[in-house]
Parts: sequence; C-alpha cells; structure tokens
Amino acid sequence: MLSIDQLLSHFNPLTGEIPGAPMVKRHLSDLRGCFADVRAFDAAAAAGNPLLYSVAAVEPASGAGDLHYGAGLLMPGKIGDEYYMTKGHLHAWREAAEFYIGLTGEGMMLLEDEASGESRMLPLRPNGVVYVPGHTAHRTMNVGQTPLTYIGVYPAKAGHDYGAIAEKNFRCVVVERNGQPTLLERTSL
Repeated sequence: MLSIDQLLSHFNPLTGEIPGAPMVKRHLSDLRGCFADVRAFDAAAAAGNPLLYSVAAVEPASGAGDLHYGAGLLMPGKIGDEYYMTKGHLHAWREAAEFYIGLTGEGMMLLEDEASGESRMLPLRPNGVVYVPGHTAHRTMNVGQTPLTYIGVYPAKAGHDYGAIAEKNFRCVVVERNGQPTLLERTSL
C-alpha cells in the first residue's frame, strides 16, 4: 500500500517545484541540436548557459494502472526566432498517452505523429489541457513573456525516449513571425 506521502503531494504553480520530488534542470547547452538556427544557438551559448526549463517528477508506483506526473517550468526567451523549448520526447512505451495542464504563462505544444510525420501546434495556457495521443512526439515551447508552468500526467510505464528525437529531431519548428507563433517545416528555414 502507498504511504500518505505517495498519495498526496503539493506543487508550486509559479515555480513548478514539488517539495521532496527530484528535479531535472536543462540549460541551453543541454539542447544543442534542438534549435534549427545553429548560428543563433552558438551565439547564445557563447554568451552564457541559461536555465531553459526544469521538471520535478512524482513517481509513486509503477504498476500497470499507475500514473506519474511532473511539474514543469519553462523560461521565456528565444534562440533566433525559435522560442525556448523542451527537448521533446516520445514515450518508450509508444502506446502511452499524456495530458498537459497549463498553470501559468503562454505556451505551445508541438505534436508530431511518429508514423505519418504530421505535425500540429496547440496552445498550452492556464486552465487549458492538451491531450497527447500515443505514438506522438511532443515538445513544449514558451511563447510568452513570463515563465510557463504546467503539469504532465502519464502512465507509470510510459518511459521517456529522448534518443529518437535527438537522432532526427522534429520535422517542424515553432518560430515567431509577425509577433505570433508560427509552425514551419524545419527545412524551410
């Protein structure tokens, strides 16, 4: 039986922190190869190594029907015209779906169907929910001026496959055009 600490947790919707939960922090250098504009990335990396995002995860159990969740904080900023983003991933158990619940800020999610390569850009805003189907790569971008925070809920056995994304990246990117987030083919940049 799970303890009370495993059944009940609290999170800070402004910082994405969960007391007692391990936190992964990703800096600019951790996202080498994610941004399409290599020159802009190199210039930004030469100027420093800012924190782009962090995720605190609660993983109480790993049974077939159990759930895990993570609280994320994604900072505002851009590399060239591309917004700060997460690395993005597929689930190791490809059938696993996930819910993202927006808490603060203004974000977008890039979803890419693994089989067809079809890409979609969906808003992630406070009190909004984005459903990520199985077999779908997903990445979060902060398209606003303030930190973006969110909760992601996924099956305990989902796992994270970052390698598939690192190998071929996403087919599309989200860039600022005329002051708005715009979905473009990576090859068109």
